[in-house]
Amino acid sequence: MSAARSAFILAATGSGCGKTTVTLGLLRALTQRGLRIQPFKVGPDYLDTAWHTAVTGVASRNLDSFMLPTATLNALFTAHLEQADIGVIEGVMGLYDGYGTDPDYCSSAALAKQLGVPVILLVDGKAVSTSIAATVMGFRHFDPALNIAGVIVNRVNSEGHFQLLKQAVEKYCPLPVLGYVPHSAGVALPERHLGLVTARESVVESDAWQDFAARLEQTLDIARLLDLTRLQTLPPGQWPEMPASGEGLTLALADDEAFNFYYPDNLMLLEQAGVRIVRFSPLHDSHLPECQMLWLGGGYPELHAPALAANHTMRAQIRAAHQRGVAIYGECGGLMYLGTTLTDARGAVHNMLDIIPGHSQMGKTLTRFGYCEAQAREHTLFTAPGERLRGHEFHYSDFTPARQAAFDCHKTRDGQMLKRWQGGWQVGNTFGSYLHLHFAQRPTMLNHWFAAARSAR
Repeated sequence: MSAARSAFILAATGSGCGKTTVTLGLLRALTQRGLRIQPFKVGPDYLDTAWHTAVTGVASRNLDSFMLPTATLNALFTAHLEQADIGVIEGVMGLYDGYGTDPDYCSSAALAKQLGVPVILLVDGKAVSTSIAATVMGFRHFDPALNIAGVIVNRVNSEGHFQLLKQAVEKYCPLPVLGYVPHSAGVALPERHLGLVTARESVVESDAWQDFAARLEQTLDIARLLDLTRLQTLPPGQWPEMPASGEGLTLALADDEAFNFYYPDNLMLLEQAGVRIVRFSPLHDSHLPECQMLWLGGGYPELHAPALAANHTMRAQIRAAHQRGVAIYGECGGLMYLGTTLTDARGAVHNMLDIIPGHSQMGKTLTRFGYCEAQAREHTLFTAPGERLRGHEFHYSDFTPARQAAFDCHKTRDGQMLKRWQGGWQVGNTFGSYLHLHFAQRPTMLNHWFAAARSAR
């Protein structure tokens, strides 16, 4: 490693402990120190990475152990960290929570060991004193191989309260307490039916976050945090076989309030293959860019369904693109837009593109959530028959199709089959699915998309 770098996973004892808020405050504080920051997120979440990007101006990257092979994930992490002074990785759920009961599978702890980075443990200090030491001790001894380098305490009532907590932890657990997180008005992240409001819609208030970062400089020992998280080496990795050239192909990328969930590394892979990406808005634009490929990503089409339905010119242009063989991919929210109608949470029905026959309807609870695998029953935009993909689903809508599905999907946990279903629909050169995919799991899947695009009339 040519230069000294720091990296750590900010993990917590459980969800709801303030990981995202503290991560954003740290990102702002480190940025204000003039450091080059590379934010990351453990797992498939799009929303937290959008907040990281909004605060730092640097695209946050997902580190997903389910979708990405170890060598690929390591190579991705190393490639991005080599351009930075420090990598800040926001954990997922609790430190040892992963996929099933195995703490070494898809958890923040497992990723920390895989990458060789230390953990900074965020602990809730509300309504507790010496008992906090028992919590920290339990997390430290649960996996002695894990490097927990320090502790940060959230929700502290006062300086006196913090000193009591600090003394308890450092007396009974030989771990340094690096400080505490003060309460700050204006930095709470609002919630909505799919989790947090996207950063696009509720931009981080600069003054509030600057004030929060300034207070963290006073209540956290950031210099010691940097010292404790220095990396001596970066994890060994190797990129898998890359796709064939996409030179000469143009991808029209839907990017507005309705469609904006994209893994930056997916776009990077397309550009590295030579694909030219042109962004457009199905909500606001009247003309579709000239293209051979079109991607309608995830997002919130149900919140903008009236405007999407009212943009008759755009709908007609996308339908015409489908008719001439443009290779169109609809991912989650994009699938809903490709369908015949969308029924929103109020029961209003809106006409969509009617390219994939079927109807989307919003529900009040999650239809499907979590990791799953899909095996292709036919040729699709990403697969030959029999090929498998790994992905993630998270949606409150359900799609009732009018044709046979292209994928056999299943979800397993701890070796047990939990559920089977069919999903993904291919119509001509158009494919739509609820499955969120990370292309780096097998970049050659893009060759199918490129071949379909080159057949466009």
